[in-house]
Amino acid sequence: MDSDGNIRTPRGLCIPETALSWTFARSAGAGGQNVNKTSSKASLTVSTPFITGPRAALARVLAAYPETIRVTQQTSRSQWRNRQHCITQIVEMIDTAATPPAPPRRPSRPTKGSIERRLTSKKRESEKKGQRRKGDWE
Repeated sequence: MDSDGNIRTPRGLCIPETALSWTFARSAGAGGQNVNKTSSKASLTVSTPFITGPRAALARVLAAYPETIRVTQQTSRSQWRNRQHCITQIVEMIDTAATPPAPPRRPSRPTKGSIERRLTSKKRESEKKGQRRKGDWE
């Protein structure tokens, strides 16, 4: 996070603090008596139209996700840690959506050795089945 409260991703996208909406609730699971009195479950909602950054990456993110992305964490007993997990998860989600597609695969030809291995295995299988047919069945 920036000093302004904005979140920056490694791909150069910026999620402004105004696009973030936090909600907290009591989480389920272990925690003893503490679970009954603290709201450690964190939910982060991000409005994708407010995200800024490079035009191509931004277009990929907007195509991949709807107007709002919601992430919830309750793995930790600490609300602060759950908030950090939410932020890292949302950054990973947005970064993976912003990655450009892989270049198309250039088709390659099979090597000479692989062609020879395929043909010899075909010949071996053919001979094996041919030996089954040559028997005296009558």
